[in-house]
Amino acid sequence: MEYSNTVDYEKKDPAHVGLHNVEALSESEDIKLTKEHLGDGNYDPAAVIRTPSTMDDEVEEDSPYPEVRAAVSNMDDPTMPVNTWRVWVLGMFWAIVMAGVNQFFFFRYPNISIPAIIAQLLSFPMGKFLARVMPNKWGLNPGPFNVKEHVLITVMASVSAQSAYATDIIAVQRFFYNQTAEDGWGYGYQIMLVVSTQMIGFCLGGLYRKMLVWPSAMIWPSTLVNTALFNTLHAVEDEGLRENEGRSMSRERFFSYATAGCFVWSWFPNYLAGFLAYFDWVTWIAPNNQKVNMLFGYQHGMGMSMLTFDWGIISGIGNPMATPWWATANILGGFVFFVWFLYPIMYYKNVLYWAYMPFSSSTSFDRFGKKYNVSRIMNKDATFNAEAYAEYSPLLLSATFSFSYALSFAALSATLSHTFLYYRKQIWAQVRKSVNDKDDIHMKLMARYPEIPLWWYGGVFLVNLAMGIAAIRAWPTGMPVWTLFLALAIAIVLALPIGMIQAITNQQVGLNVITELIIGFAVPGKPVPMMIFKTYGYITMAQGMSFVNDMKLGHYMKIPPRLMFWGQCLATAAAAIVQIFVQAWVFDNIDGICDATAPIWRCPSTQTFGTASIIWGAIGPQRTFGAGELYSQFNWFWLIGAVLPIPTYLLAKRYPKSFWRYVNWPVVFSGVLLMPPYLPINFLSYCYVGFLTQYVWRRRHFSSWQARNYVLSAALSAGYALAIIVIFFTLQYPQDGNIGLNTIQSWWGNTVFGNTLDALSIGSAAIQLPKGGAFGPEPGTWH
Repeated sequence: MEYSNTVDYEKKDPAHVGLHNVEALSESEDIKLTKEHLGDGNYDPAAVIRTPSTMDDEVEEDSPYPEVRAAVSNMDDPTMPVNTWRVWVLGMFWAIVMAGVNQFFFFRYPNISIPAIIAQLLSFPMGKFLARVMPNKWGLNPGPFNVKEHVLITVMASVSAQSAYATDIIAVQRFFYNQTAEDGWGYGYQIMLVVSTQMIGFCLGGLYRKMLVWPSAMIWPSTLVNTALFNTLHAVEDEGLRENEGRSMSRERFFSYATAGCFVWSWFPNYLAGFLAYFDWVTWIAPNNQKVNMLFGYQHGMGMSMLTFDWGIISGIGNPMATPWWATANILGGFVFFVWFLYPIMYYKNVLYWAYMPFSSSTSFDRFGKKYNVSRIMNKDATFNAEAYAEYSPLLLSATFSFSYALSFAALSATLSHTFLYYRKQIWAQVRKSVNDKDDIHMKLMARYPEIPLWWYGGVFLVNLAMGIAAIRAWPTGMPVWTLFLALAIAIVLALPIGMIQAITNQQVGLNVITELIIGFAVPGKPVPMMIFKTYGYITMAQGMSFVNDMKLGHYMKIPPRLMFWGQCLATAAAAIVQIFVQAWVFDNIDGICDATAPIWRCPSTQTFGTASIIWGAIGPQRTFGAGELYSQFNWFWLIGAVLPIPTYLLAKRYPKSFWRYVNWPVVFSGVLLMPPYLPINFLSYCYVGFLTQYVWRRRHFSSWQARNYVLSAALSAGYALAIIVIFFTLQYPQDGNIGLNTIQSWWGNTVFGNTLDALSIGSAAIQLPKGGAFGPEPGTWH
């Protein structure tokens, strides 16, 4: 590994830094340390390296967290060149390429995207190649391609791995409300809107870096997979691994074999034998039994079949090998209680008319059991028609869909309550720049690099704020300026508690529902302001946490903060502009795009985004969650979420070594509210893989887990991504996906799981409506 011995420690590979002569803790000391870290389920006093004031030959300084020690080096080489032309050329290349390609395929169904790990893998040989062939003149060849260059390139690529959230606003304006570039909504408006929404979150990185990046407790588990992969790619052959574990395989070779194995295997569940992806074998036995499909179906049922052999489904809601087991256990507990206990009771009691609809569905229904026809309640000028709404139907949602809103209310209030109870002292100490919390080794190593001036963040914020104001005022969006400041205030205030939860548990509480709710009450009947407000409120926070996550990656890999700042800024702005032009080309050159009946170019995200704009912007939350309305009882979950953390906090404080210290209500609520669109099999497979890797493997074979877990996780993601891309471009994209239609695609293993009541959405409701029948509130009771 390309780290030098800069702190007088014995040079060690990060996978093998473990416990060295750990002094046994007394019971009182153990309890005291546990109480001091009560809100941190990752902290185990017995696993902390006891670091004396003066380092000696027997004990080395390192992170107090085994997860970090397993994936991050405690060494640094400050002489390693980072600000090289290779970084900017390759970084901008991948930012532009990934932005363009992913935006092009964003409107396709099923969607395909190039994940950041592909850029992480391919930029490695590209950098090595440039280092080998470029002449050593004019600074063109600063030496061997190093790990810090690689990290910064990958960070620049990762900012374009997802479509910019605001591009869906432009798409909805075009296809739902006929507001096109020809009508004045041109590139000026689009660039100001998209760039400002993508970049304004940078201010959160500057505002909260002392509390979300610098403390060792903010481990940001998802970054550990990346650091393990970087260290693997840039490591040298490790003889110590052979001695310590009795293995003859280096981590680099292990990564290569695991990647190749996952690549080969992924062809089976994703093309050759689809039943391995959706292994709901019980429904195959009784495909026409409604109760069996309700219990074991993966699409609209409870998913009690539980099995899948597809890494894409296993990692659908996140990477289970990067999430601490105690956090995963909270998700599992919430899933079992709500989806397998509470929902079925309420469903079969026909609470909120749930039994007339599928148990789980992301579709909204009318009172006739059909998909809600939003065109029936809209005027030709895209405004809400209250009379047509009163004559047609209220909006009716399935059990999981409607209750996800209740859980989102509880998750947000629980986040605020949990953060106040568990982290108020730490936050106050950081705000006062308390010296009580000692810097860990990574903070000490980063201290040699100049920090980013706060005015840099402030400048980015002001420039993008001005662009946002110009976008909503220079064009007839109908959005008052004060609502923009309200949206940003929501993001700024809630980013810290949400960030602390995410940094410790790898789970993010979203702000999309609360922002929709607030703007729906504040500016009713206006879909376009609703979309813009939601984007500034939600994506500012989400982008801010993404930037902070990358900052933590740079913190672990010792990237100079100022270079990280400029890399993120330039790549984000370039990617946003590229996505705008690619989207415009797609809309102008693909016939029938964004038609819900199109075979491929259905624009599923745009359809969902547009429907939400009508539900929350046109119909409005007053007609859904207001007093006396159908779902008004869900407002109690604001109180439930705020209260539940209190007794568990008191129990954890009274019994600090009990399981109560691991109960995290924001994670319990926020995990389950992702269903739908995610399916039960996503949650169950995520949890059992997390149990096997983060609990069984970690407890029984800790040294092996340290050396292999994060490397294996990166390998599985890399192999899966490569397989999906190859399958798509060789077999699914050509000939409109008809290759092997009468052979591979039609054999039993690729059809059996699609011929059940659950998969076909036939008879999936517990109560079947007679022909011409209706259900729901009595006519005239909704307004």
